[in-house]
Amino acid sequence: MSTSPKTTSNKHLSFAEALEKLAPVTLEEMDAVKLMNRIDTKYVTDESTLIQILSEAAKAGYRVLETEGMRISPYDSVYFDTAGLKMFYDHHNRRLVRQKVRTRSYVNSGATFLEIKRKNNKGRTKKKRIGIPVTELKDFSADSNACEYLADHSWFSARELTPAVETLFHRITLVNPAMTERLTIDTLLCFNNYRSGKQSSLQNAVIIELKQDGRADSRMKNILLDLRVKPVRVSKYCIGVTLTDPSAKTGRFKEKVRTIEKIIGNKLVTI
Repeated sequence: MSTSPKTTSNKHLSFAEALEKLAPVTLEEMDAVKLMNRIDTKYVTDESTLIQILSEAAKAGYRVLETEGMRISPYDSVYFDTAGLKMFYDHHNRRLVRQKVRTRSYVNSGATFLEIKRKNNKGRTKKKRIGIPVTELKDFSADSNACEYLADHSWFSARELTPAVETLFHRITLVNPAMTERLTIDTLLCFNNYRSGKQSSLQNAVIIELKQDGRADSRMKNILLDLRVKPVRVSKYCIGVTLTDPSAKTGRFKEKVRTIEKIIGNKLVTI
């Protein structure tokens, strides 16, 4: 597995003290909030604002996922695409019905999955996945079960796809008291582009994703509004391509990069 690229010398804040104020929730309890068919709302903020969000979440009774005594979990995801970056351009060109194919490893446990994310024209995201060995994170093409699963649940075959961008990050996961929503908070986001060889990071930016079934009220939305954290439609994969693939046509996503730079007060760099 890759290590995070050293693209900046930024010092990162610690969230340990803020996380200690939240009661824990177990992975088993989290099974009730999988939300595999869901509506997602994404937000972008910075690390200092995240500490305030965690403080307010604790007051509102949110709980934090704790596994083996840890409340922050490292993830390693590899996004696959065609030679012509069809999945990237479907998103860039605002195609409402689209898919993304990735592998994802939960670094602490080694649990690894092939995942197909599908978005429909009503804005709902549905995710399907199958377990694979961690050794297949970057290449599952020799795994007949994984290839069949991909063919059954996506528009693509394994022979069409190769690794495009690896995304590494640390995740905090919160659930509300009613267990009707899940909040994922991603920090230390870094990108490795397998095709261009370039690397980048989002420095002190934080990507938050509020995942709901669309029917329940959300106290978190009010917390974010009070702290002036606004929704931003952002894809980690698309931002990763924009930052690390100079040959890609990234016009619309360059605006997203500028938005992130404004939020963190710094320019994102690529090496």
